[in-house]
This record gives sequence, structure tokens and C-alpha cells, in this order.
Amino acid sequence: MNNSFLIPSEKIIERLRYENPWWVSRQIPVSYSSLSKRLYFDMFYPYVKENHIRRAVVLMGPRRVGKTVMIFHAINELLEEEVNPQKIFFIGIDNPIYVHLGLEDIMMLCKEALKLDHFKDCYVFFDEIQYLKDWERHLKVLVDSYPDTKFVASGSAAAALKWHSTESGAGRFTDFMLPPLTFQEYIHLKKLDHLIYNGSIEYGNQAISYCLTHDIRALNTEFLHYLNFGGYPEVVFSEKIQSDVGRYINCDIVDKVLLRDLPSLYGIKDVQELNRFFTYLAYNSGNEFSYETMSRESGILKETLKRYLEYLEAAFLIKVLNKVDVNAKRLKRITSFKVYLTNPSLRTALFSPIAETDNEMGNMVETAILSQWMHREKLDLTYARWRDGRNEGEVDLVLVDEKNFKPIWGVEIKWSNRYFDKPTELKSLFQFCKANNIQKALVTSLDQSGVKEVDSIKFTFIPAAVYAYNIGDITLKMGNEV
Repeated sequence: MNNSFLIPSEKIIERLRYENPWWVSRQIPVSYSSLSKRLYFDMFYPYVKENHIRRAVVLMGPRRVGKTVMIFHAINELLEEEVNPQKIFFIGIDNPIYVHLGLEDIMMLCKEALKLDHFKDCYVFFDEIQYLKDWERHLKVLVDSYPDTKFVASGSAAAALKWHSTESGAGRFTDFMLPPLTFQEYIHLKKLDHLIYNGSIEYGNQAISYCLTHDIRALNTEFLHYLNFGGYPEVVFSEKIQSDVGRYINCDIVDKVLLRDLPSLYGIKDVQELNRFFTYLAYNSGNEFSYETMSRESGILKETLKRYLEYLEAAFLIKVLNKVDVNAKRLKRITSFKVYLTNPSLRTALFSPIAETDNEMGNMVETAILSQWMHREKLDLTYARWRDGRNEGEVDLVLVDEKNFKPIWGVEIKWSNRYFDKPTELKSLFQFCKANNIQKALVTSLDQSGVKEVDSIKFTFIPAAVYAYNIGDITLKMGNEV
């Protein structure tokens, strides 16, 4: 290696001191301490503190959802618990100054900067770790070599992170998924918790605890705003960004993933084709696709399409939902599937904000509700679609029990009160429940709540905004069980 390209150690140490001001001040920068914590913080922080199991935490998620902020909030919590500030290290791997260094090399420079004798009971945070080639091998070695030190890594190029952490870090890494802002978090961050109260709903023959609202009109107004602008913490609080959300999301999120992260990680050559394909998917979020139709409409070969879908899903830009039939049986050959944006406000950024009465509203409500489930990746969510003679049936969301391959529940997502007034029109949902011996199902509405019974099957109606809020709330209450 040409030594003229190497940066002197003193300069790197200067950078480390700049990145770790608490070594001297015992405080994180006010630009982070002034920001509200995400509700997911309380689920994440125990992983940081866990020291009985020798594992690194890999914090994954899309760009701009608050991973770096969450790391600084974790550092702040450690400082408040009186952990020695000179045993807490933060390193932003995306800084080119570290380009020729391994993780252990950087740790040794931290040790030199602080004149430490050894590493013991330390906390080391590596931000944007995917910028280091073979990061998972480096991190695994550190976990094995420094058993008394806790390592936390974060990254946005989730395609590489997810694959490498499962393939190479078996038994050494714990993945933690940070999704886009949930609707519950959005309400909390905007200090609108007064709109919600703890109540109960009738579901089948039992009453279950549920968060309800005093003012569904106000909640729906916020839900619409969430659909358009709510997935990113910065956008929620900045009217300036909202006025040009397309520029913010395109430049800072879509372009960096599509034009930089994925091509560099996977050697994608035609980035413009990938960009066009993603735009096509975003416009049609919530629709059913087939490889044949996609290939015909986009002009892209089927094998290339499959690769693009795999990349975009791994990068947390889209979620692919596979299909089951009326009996919740998986189809042996995948010919069609649904594709959803992981964040409905991505569509606003690419096109324009949607209004409550727009035709796309139904698909966007579906997209928003599906995005609330992102942290619970292990759930086997599908949708059901089948043909019965000349008629087609569909149920929007189905959870299948992986052990006995039977459906646990089905949900029909509507942005309308029509089916509350005419529940007998829910023919597909009724047929699905009968075929699987299910006595109850949930249907979302615009603003109506209640239970309607059709031939011994009870349909519980809940406003879509209330249902979206509760998915986030239940996920957090489940905590580390998720």
C-alpha cells in the first residue's frame, strides 16, 4: 500500500476525540440530547446492557429512521448510570478517515487517545458499519477477543447487514430491527397522547384491552398526515422539509440506497433501471403483481426482476407478501404476490401528498398498516386470494401458524364505512372464515366501531387509524418477546 495514502494516527485520534466529546465533557452533544427518544428505545437499551451473553448487537433499519440518534441516547443513558465516560467509544465508520483501518485498529487508537491500560467493561458503538469491507468477520473477532466489552453496530445498507449477520455471525450477533416511525410513535412524538385512552373492544366472545380514541376525526387527520409525512422523525417536526419532502427523501434516502448502497454492495450496473423499477413499485404499492406482468410492463427480464425485488426488500424499501389460497395453503409455485412500501411517505416523496378522498387512499392505508408490523419480522404474514368459479376472493392480511399451517386470523383493511353498514357484502372474508372454521375477524373502517354478526361469524369493526396505532402499541408491550 502506498504510504502517501495513509492518514497520520494523530489526525485519526483528533477525529475520535471530536466524535466522543463525553470523554471530557461527560455529556453527549446537545443536538442529540435535545431530540425525543423513540418508543423503541426502551426495547433496544436492554440489549446494549446485556453482558451475560457474549454477543454484539446489530441495529438495522432503513435510512433516516433514527439509528444514530438511538445510539447517542444509549450513550446518554450509560453516562446517567455513571458508566465511566472514557469507557464509551463511538466510531462513525462512514467517515473516510477510517477507510484503511480494521475495527480493532480503531479501538487501539481509542486506547492510545485515552492512555488506557486495557479494555474492560467498555461499550463500543460502530455506526454505519457496512462501509467496512468484511465487517462481520472483524466484529466477530472482537466479540471473541474482548469478552468484557459490549459491541453495538448500526447500519442502513440492510441488504448486507441482514445477510452477513445471519450467515457469518451465528451465535455472536443479535439483530435489532428499527422500523420507520410507527403511528403510535408519531402520536407520542407530536404530544397528542390525549387523543388516546385505554379501553376494550369485543372480539369474538371476549373483551380485549385496546387503545381507543375520544376524537376519531382528529385522529384521522393525524393519520392522513402520517401517511404523507410520518415515517421519518425529522420530517414530522419540520414544515420546511414537508414543503419539499420529495427532495429530502429522494436525495437522502432513495438515491443513497438505490444509487450508492445497493450498487456498491451487489455490483448492480444499471442503477437507472433499478430506480425506475422502484418508482413503478412505489406508485403501485399494495397491488398484486406477477413476474410476467412486471416484465411486460417494465421491459426487465424476470430473473433480473427477482434480484431487484430481493435487494429492495433487503434494503427495507419494500415488503413482499406471498399468497395463500382460501384454505390458507401456500401455492407450490409463486406466480403472484403483493408488494408494499415499508413506509407510505415514500410514495408522497416520489409523487405528491394524497388526500382523504383520493383513489389511492385504500392502498396507502393498507401500506401504512403493513408497515406497522415491520419489527415483527418473524410473523408469517400473508394475504389470501383464490378463484371460485367465476368469482375471485381476497383477504388483505392473514397470519398463518407455522406449526400447523392453519390461519390464526384474517383482517380486511378498508377506508370506508360501507361494510359496517352492509357487513353481508364481506363475502370473501366470510368465505375464508367458513373454510377455516374461524368464528371472528377484524375489519377496519373510516370511523365506525362495533360488532356485526353474519351467520354466526362476528366481524369486529375498528377505524383504520385506531388499528394502526394498536399494532405499534402491542409490539412495544410484547417487548423482548417479539
